[in-house]
Amino acid sequence: MDEARLAQAYAAIDTANAQDPETLDWEGEARPKELLHAELMTEWVGRLDPDADEAQLLAARAHHVRRWEVRRDAYPEGRAGYLRWRKEAGRHHAEVVASILSEVGYGNDVIERVQAIVRKEGLRVDPDVQTHEDALCLVFLQTQFAALAGRLGDEKTVDVVRRTLAKMSDRGRAEALALPLSPQERALVEAALAA
Repeated sequence: MDEARLAQAYAAIDTANAQDPETLDWEGEARPKELLHAELMTEWVGRLDPDADEAQLLAARAHHVRRWEVRRDAYPEGRAGYLRWRKEAGRHHAEVVASILSEVGYGNDVIERVQAIVRKEGLRVDPDVQTHEDALCLVFLQTQFAALAGRLGDEKTVDVVRRTLAKMSDRGRAEALALPLSPQERALVEAALAA
């Protein structure tokens, strides 16, 4: 692993994500949402797979790079619209990260692997992609779960969490249960697991 080039790629991805107009409050500080998510994704991938290779780490950092450029409200409401938006967003992230990685000197093999992980190709059969999905779900639970529950109410939240947990490995679900959740959040996660 070329640590200097990896650091250069992280810096370029972070610069792109620092432009996110949406912020999240994290530990008392307003942070650009996708910058925070990229940092947390990188931490989770490293924790879930201490032997993660360079492509996995790059994919973690770039998983939602410049996501705000593909607006959710440009797609129809409901699950079908959501899935179309998510697929288009994945394509967008893969294109942006390819440009960044090419600029810092990565070759096609690494770029194509990063793009495949970002697009979640091989979910459930490719261990690297599954680790990526587990990390994504954990970051969602860390940063957006409470707001979602407040917006949707218990029944809909349990359904969303049930779908989230279904995409995770056993290890990912165990990590989800170990998160510092409020009693209400924990009850919603446990209800989703029971469903």
